[in-house]
Amino acid sequence: MSNACETSDARLLDLIRTRGSLSVTEAATATEVTATAVRQRLNRLMKQGLVERVTKQRGRGRPEHRYSPTEKAKRQAGNNYADLAQVLWQELRNVKDDEIRRGLLQRIADQMTQLYREDLTGTTPSDRMESLREVFADRRVPLEIAAGSSAQLPVLRVVDCPYPELAAQDRSICAMEKQMFESLVEQPMRLSQCRLDGHDCCQFETK
Repeated sequence: MSNACETSDARLLDLIRTRGSLSVTEAATATEVTATAVRQRLNRLMKQGLVERVTKQRGRGRPEHRYSPTEKAKRQAGNNYADLAQVLWQELRNVKDDEIRRGLLQRIADQMTQLYREDLTGTTPSDRMESLREVFADRRVPLEIAAGSSAQLPVLRVVDCPYPELAAQDRSICAMEKQMFESLVEQPMRLSQCRLDGHDCCQFETK
């Protein structure tokens, strides 16, 4: 999907979140685009599980379709998470006891795993890795799957770090991410290269 489409879809989704629900006509009027363009954007948002359509019968006339944000869309609303994450991460780093800090990191990884697991499909590690790439793409976090060496599963590359400011403080976030990927892919993994060491991307290989 092009950046222009992503921007247009995001604006329409923000409008639906604000209004609660909209018809195609209402959305076309509010965004000043054609009804056809609105339908295309709504179809893309429905495929991503961000918008749902509800049909209402109005007397003997044609039914009316209205579009509302899904729970998934509501969870993704808001953009002030970065400040909160910075504060919480600093508090975690201030924990002096190494065992307690490692336990907290594991609990964070477990909670992150539960957050993403419900959207994952596939029974093999390779299939789950591909599904993970799609799930993260919905969150605008680019992952790539590259061919591994012989007798190995594909490797997972995090092209753009989703936690750049946190990672810059220390490498604990990398350990948490590895634990999360291991649980989601259901395969032991190792961080074979890291952006903090000057590499183009972080790369996780299966063991």
